[in-house]
Amino acid sequence: MSLSRQITDFVHAALEAGRSPAEIDAVLADAGWSDRERAEALSAWISASGMPPIPRPRPYLSAREGLLYGLLFISLAVVAFQLCQLGFGLVDNLILPPGGVDGATRRSMNGPMASLITFTPVFLLLNRIISRGPERELGRRSLVRQWCASIALLIAAVVLLSDLVTAIYMLLDGEITLRFILKALIVAAVAGLVIAYARGEMHD
Repeated sequence: MSLSRQITDFVHAALEAGRSPAEIDAVLADAGWSDRERAEALSAWISASGMPPIPRPRPYLSAREGLLYGLLFISLAVVAFQLCQLGFGLVDNLILPPGGVDGATRRSMNGPMASLITFTPVFLLLNRIISRGPERELGRRSLVRQWCASIALLIAAVVLLSDLVTAIYMLLDGEITLRFILKALIVAAVAGLVIAYARGEMHD
């Protein structure tokens, strides 16, 4: 039996015997259980008068959730990356480099556009599915959702910080240009949107 199961079963038995949460917490503290372990074990049950201890809903893992949220956040990553690529292409076309824009530069926008046309509807559809009805209620306790959102938040934060470091370096080096500023702002805006979305998924 795992340690978490041991303490959870003990709390259940103590509540069923009529002990108060404060008494149980004090006994567990004397036995050496940490504050976090005690809090998690006590929060797993609801003590109701005249009824046995009621279990609270707990976070869970599901293969279906892995497929659903995995595809959702992969789609989010593709959309975010291709938005940046499309923005870079627009900047390159609007602010002409010396010698003008060649055909290859214009064609470079075809890939991001094709990816966005494909993955944006997938992302929107999956987001709609998980934000409605039973999927929304279950999603609040999905460990897969929390992990995917945490990874997306981490990557977006690293990208945002890297973008800031690059901008400061270029400024100190005296090589900052309007093209670079616009591209840095595009990266910052897309990363900020991903951070906002991921935070919403974590705290919804």
